[in-house]
Amino acid sequence: MIVVNIIILSVNSSRYSSYGSWRIAIFFIAPFQKTVTQSVQFLKNIWGHYFFLVSVAQENDNLKKAINQAIDKNNKYREVEISNFRLRNLLNFRETMTNQVLVAEVISQDPSPWFKTIIIDKGKSDGVEKGLPVVVPEGIAGQIIDISYNYSKVLLIIDPNSAVDALVQRTRDRGLIKGESYGRCLSKYVLRKHDVKVGDTVVSSGLDGVFPKGLRVGYVTEIVKRNSGIFQEVTVMPYVDFEKLEEVLIVLDSPKHDFDFVSEQ
Repeated sequence: MIVVNIIILSVNSSRYSSYGSWRIAIFFIAPFQKTVTQSVQFLKNIWGHYFFLVSVAQENDNLKKAINQAIDKNNKYREVEISNFRLRNLLNFRETMTNQVLVAEVISQDPSPWFKTIIIDKGKSDGVEKGLPVVVPEGIAGQIIDISYNYSKVLLIIDPNSAVDALVQRTRDRGLIKGESYGRCLSKYVLRKHDVKVGDTVVSSGLDGVFPKGLRVGYVTEIVKRNSGIFQEVTVMPYVDFEKLEEVLIVLDSPKHDFDFVSEQ
């Protein structure tokens, strides 16, 4: 473009005045200069935006990592807070009991719909024995049915093989709590003449030699009195949410062990 400019100026220098030569040169050169300037600016913008976008993308990735780490930490803190709340309730309940108890953590649950059992992280090495009752602040959870050196299996009261001697807290009428489907229980052998009402609280009687007296079992949700028979059917909903069991208390000095000691004497 410089060469073309010089040639044009040289050719026209003898014919036209200086002013006319510059006009002709600008006429031919200006469009080229404009095109080149725009192209250079376009490439410059692309190049600048590329590095800008790379920088923004890197910053975005760093921010995402920081956010994920913050969410993970917040989730851990939340879990610790919830766990502390449960443990405080467990310890407060422990202080209200006169029995010697041991805190255990639930590590697995039987997935079978026919058996309602859980595995806890305490066993023979911790002084756990077969037949000991297992409780939580909400009420009775179950009973130890099998043990190893470090672990134990607990039969929940909602299992059909479970049985708890209980009574209606308001009227003191006795019945035998048996596990039923859908997480419910039935209070069997309740006489028709007994004044049991929906909403009544059912507690352990202590007469089965397993569970201490006065622990909550559940509340009455349904009563059916047949036309025949001397018993009424009483449905009891446990206070314990067995789907959310995470920590339990094992009662080490249960009534059963007291009875065994007396019989040996």
